[in-house]
Amino acid sequence: MTALSTRAKLGVVAASAVLLGTVAAGYAATTREPAPSPVSAAATGDQAVTLTPGPRLLAITDRHVSSVATADPTGSRSVSGLECLRVYAAAGTGVCLRPDTAWTYQVVVLDAALRPTRTLSVPGLPNRARVSASGRMVSWTTFVGGDSYTSAGFSTRTGIIDTATGVTVTSLEEFAIKRDGRAYRNPDVNYWGVTFTADDNLFYATMSTGGRRYLVRGDVARRAVETLKENVECPSLSPDGTRIAFKEAVDADPAKGWRLSVLDLATMRVTATAETASVDDQAAWLGTGTLAYTLRQSDGQPDVWTVPADGSGTPKLVLPGAESPSPLT
Repeated sequence: MTALSTRAKLGVVAASAVLLGTVAAGYAATTREPAPSPVSAAATGDQAVTLTPGPRLLAITDRHVSSVATADPTGSRSVSGLECLRVYAAAGTGVCLRPDTAWTYQVVVLDAALRPTRTLSVPGLPNRARVSASGRMVSWTTFVGGDSYTSAGFSTRTGIIDTATGVTVTSLEEFAIKRDGRAYRNPDVNYWGVTFTADDNLFYATMSTGGRRYLVRGDVARRAVETLKENVECPSLSPDGTRIAFKEAVDADPAKGWRLSVLDLATMRVTATAETASVDDQAAWLGTGTLAYTLRQSDGQPDVWTVPADGSGTPKLVLPGAESPSPLT
């Protein structure tokens, strides 16, 4: 029986706890046919992994930064010695969310050779990471209270580093807010899942307040955000800037899971992808037509899947035993 043939039997199991050292606070574990063991497919030892742009896919394998040829993702995998719980890269710049001590974590900005260029201690458990297409802007999200987006009273911290100027926003909660066109303030505001536009100033993110979750457009220079649409979480802007991949809470209730969907920014029309399992991830665009994302098996093992962004086709397992996919563009 293949993984795809079991989709009718998929069930979402809420993650019951976040263990120290595990990845993805707030992930939902999804029951699927067990994937092949990554051990035989993954190369071991100190093989070279770089962030130099090229036809490769970056990911986390066994808590270490790894890469594989995009054309043959199930082939030989290079695994570095760099430990990260989240990774993302663009234009030769990377971001790694990694353990510092048993109780603390760091945001580390990397050069193309995986050498640290900036390090920042952050509170909470690593959750999301992004780099702008130019490599200039770096963002991260951590959970600092509760253990998932479905938990009552959860809290996040989302920050941004401008690697060109060194200016650091430690929390987007400092930004002014316009909700439905009016100035808004509330101490319960949380942000997560930044994705940058091509100009390195504007960005999209999720804002939660009053029990609702909004897609917001932010302006780094103005230190401000404005709401655009409800029930849009973990946005990921397409390379051409026209669409946003996101996770849409089923019946607007995160406790029921999320549907990986795509928002057309010109029409605000939403298209659900063919992935019907609950996707609790910030998907990555592989070109303009394919999305890559992480799903977890019932035993907690992560796998990277892809699906067409236009609602057609079927999901495909491309990287067993890996997570946090990032195209090396």
